[in-house]
Amino acid sequence: MPLPRTPALTADCVVVDRDRRVLMVRRKNPPFKHYLALPGGFVEIGEAVEDAARRELAEETGLDAMNLALVGVYSRPDRDPRGHVCSVAFLTNDARGDARAADDAAAVVWIKDFDGVEIAFDHREIITDALNLIR
Repeated sequence: MPLPRTPALTADCVVVDRDRRVLMVRRKNPPFKHYLALPGGFVEIGEAVEDAARRELAEETGLDAMNLALVGVYSRPDRDPRGHVCSVAFLTNDARGDARAADDAAAVVWIKDFDGVEIAFDHREIITDALNLIR
């Protein structure tokens, strides 16, 4: 029996520092080229979602996440213009290393005030949910 056609799976990581700033990456590639986004990406075959979040964070920012807490699952079929992509989002306030842009991130920035900031996908919703967990 053939496998069913299913959505793609991604993992995103919300990194919050002690000043409640959120680490964002400026996207180097479409979709949402030049927009800010959470570090994250596609889960590889045979990889746990938590491991994918840690891997993507390290690849894009050079940071290592020590502890991850589940923020939520984001699965609206229209959340990604490439197709139906479900994302599992995690929160950490314990990321170690020096943040630097790498892989498909053009830059890394710490953001506290999101007014007027162009944010990719539904990452504004994910950030709001994550910050509500630590209030």
